[in-house]
Amino acid sequence: MKFDKTYPLEAIAAIIGCEYVGPADFPVSGMNEIHVVENGDIVFVDHPKYYDKALSSEATIVLINKEVPCPEGKALLLSDDPFRDFNKLTAYFKPFKAAESYIAPSARIGKGSIIQPGCFIGNNVEIGENCLIHANVTINDNCIVGNEVIIHSGTVLGSDAFYYKKRPEGFDKLLSGGRVVLRDKVELGAGCTLDRGVTADTTIGTGSKLDNQVHVGHDTVIGSNCLIASQTGIAGCVVIEDDVTLWGQVGIASGLTIGKKAVVLAQSGISKSLMGDKTYFGYPAEEARKKYKELAGIRQIPKIIEKLS
Repeated sequence: MKFDKTYPLEAIAAIIGCEYVGPADFPVSGMNEIHVVENGDIVFVDHPKYYDKALSSEATIVLINKEVPCPEGKALLLSDDPFRDFNKLTAYFKPFKAAESYIAPSARIGKGSIIQPGCFIGNNVEIGENCLIHANVTINDNCIVGNEVIIHSGTVLGSDAFYYKKRPEGFDKLLSGGRVVLRDKVELGAGCTLDRGVTADTTIGTGSKLDNQVHVGHDTVIGSNCLIASQTGIAGCVVIEDDVTLWGQVGIASGLTIGKKAVVLAQSGISKSLMGDKTYFGYPAEEARKKYKELAGIRQIPKIIEKLS
């Protein structure tokens, strides 16, 4: 998430009421999660396991719950609860704005695009040219839809990220300030759900097609010309490269990468990153030929036991 302008470190510290380490005028231009941070961004860290990763990341401002030496060229925001204060910043820079109509006055809809009855189009949404948005689609605030996109009924773009911190009193939600971005010629089936990024974008590449009832988690990036069949569930921060095919009921754990032109057969579970140009099957998903040989071997076990007995 980039701010509307560059702010001095002192001003950011004042918003969340914390101390800082570094020059008062140290420039702050945005805030992001660890996997997408850039120079000028704030990243938060609240667990010792991830201190080094955050301090050595591209982020130049680290919101942290421990006094540590400040790396050269960076600044620190010292907080007793970085998760809470990151939420404060999201609420400050991306506040929720209640809708006033089914299609927000600030929404921009391109020439030739058709919006069927019952759709909700939120604040600052951009829809390109020659799109077809079927009845009862929800496109929440700040989402971007390219040209010649088709979205079928009941699909929701821009729902909140499924991202919580366990506390003694229950689960504390990380606020979502990102977007969903659909490139040109994407088609989404009925009943799909695409979570917006926490601070960045959940993106579907040019020409990719999603079947009915596909879920895409926050900050996931799907490449161009991918084909994803019904009831596939994709967790947050996944990277799916170009020309990947995922057949029905595939499940993908968070933070993984699926290589270009990979094919994953139905009902497979992906627990680690997969190389491209191969076909995978099973749980945990492995190369299909290897998995089929294993299954064939398992079928021989009763016969082996019978011979040994």
